[in-house]
Amino acid sequence: MQITRTTDYGIRVLTHLAMLPPGTRLTAAELAAESRASVPFVAKILQRLVAGRLVVSRRGFEGGFELSRDPRTVSVLDIVTALDGPLRLNECLPGGAGCESLLGCAARDVWMRAQAALARVLETETLDRLAAATRRDRHREPAPAETAYMMP
Repeated sequence: MQITRTTDYGIRVLTHLAMLPPGTRLTAAELAAESRASVPFVAKILQRLVAGRLVVSRRGFEGGFELSRDPRTVSVLDIVTALDGPLRLNECLPGGAGCESLLGCAARDVWMRAQAALARVLETETLDRLAAATRRDRHREPAPAETAYMMP
């Protein structure tokens, strides 16, 4: 399983919004510049986030996008689900297309436990924690090993 590019950038966009004072709105272009993605790609992500009720869109001169909920109440699982649909490691699990070998499949139980474990991790991580970690990372000095590979 791999997190999609859409979810990766969606988390970047939402983390940036979570770092701003409540009620702050940014345009799709501003969010695209901050996340280093194209405006059409970020606009598509924002549409999904609006449909998932994680972001509110306002039109007009002072319009833009803002978080619809307190970042402490938005889990990473909420974001993944809004952008990629329900978590499903294998087609045989609930919500999947099913499997002809369902009976007698020794791996199904493993997939179910792995999916439940992943869901628990994603549920416990919240947008405000990601924003706090990003703030911390932006203000720390790079370790000597990190600077050895940086371009001048």
